[in-house]
Amino acid sequence: MAVLFGTDPLFLDHDAGTHHPERPERLGAVLKGIELVQDKVEVVRFNPEPASGFQMAKVHGGDYLATLRRFCLMGGGELDPDTQVSIHSWDAAILAAGAGIDAAKRLKKGQADAAFVAVRPPGHHAIADSAMGFCLINNVAVLAAELVSWGERVLIFDFDAHHGNGTQDAFFANSSVLYVSTHQYPLFPGTGRVQEVGIGDGHGTTVNIPLPEGTTGPTMRYALETIAWPAIEAFDPTWLLISAGFDAHYKDPLTEMGLSSGDFFDLTSWAMKLVPKGRTVALLEGGYDLEALRDSTASLLGALSGESFSPEAPGRLRPERDLIDALAQMRSRALD
Repeated sequence: MAVLFGTDPLFLDHDAGTHHPERPERLGAVLKGIELVQDKVEVVRFNPEPASGFQMAKVHGGDYLATLRRFCLMGGGELDPDTQVSIHSWDAAILAAGAGIDAAKRLKKGQADAAFVAVRPPGHHAIADSAMGFCLINNVAVLAAELVSWGERVLIFDFDAHHGNGTQDAFFANSSVLYVSTHQYPLFPGTGRVQEVGIGDGHGTTVNIPLPEGTTGPTMRYALETIAWPAIEAFDPTWLLISAGFDAHYKDPLTEMGLSSGDFFDLTSWAMKLVPKGRTVALLEGGYDLEALRDSTASLLGALSGESFSPEAPGRLRPERDLIDALAQMRSRALD
């Protein structure tokens, strides 16, 4: 199967600060990952289009967008202790926000069977009126909101080691988006308890799976099948969006999870079976060890294309089933 790959040199111009882990070299690691699979995977490259103000306003307030644009164009600086912008960051951010929408439109036209967009800055921590945690605009939420406007039912699978609090907030009361997050807990930003299940019309359409440090891929897969599968089956999604944060890799310097690149192949392959062919878009989030990012990108592309490929074997199942079963019971009580 062919895989769309979208990125742009403009993403290199976003300057998050000296010695910042979210650095331009991350995109170089992604490109090296593509080289690892170029003999096995048909990659269809494209340069994405930026999101419109109307598309971004489905997630973010107009005042926030105007303030962010002005702050960047005036030279940038620190938005919070973790998040810094430069004069080019606004243009990079709106391009990152539009990349997923562009990919989805191309998939609908039959240009490929799945898509991956390697963007900077990442997005899943950005909330309606504020940047946060390296993120300026919530790229996956902007895409999900656009797909909902098309009449789609959207599953967001976020396997970044950090909980996507901004994505959760965007759809916490929305029955058209099912948000499933596996993440290390406790860890920044401190959200993502299993009891957070949504409110109002969105009650039940948030699925949080907080996991301890050292969790391996097979344990995560067991957790997904035990805790998330009933909600996914009932929701019957038509599109899958993957917040592809590779900082759950065991080499990552910012987290303590235990996944290998082979685990990302398995998790992506599992998730793709939940929606029709040609309806999967993965968007780059975290991942700060460059070798791990390279290998995990290769594994992701292998899974998106249906080709069995990974530089590393999957991890082994850790004896944490009792914990997972307890989390499932806690979610069940929260839904009552």
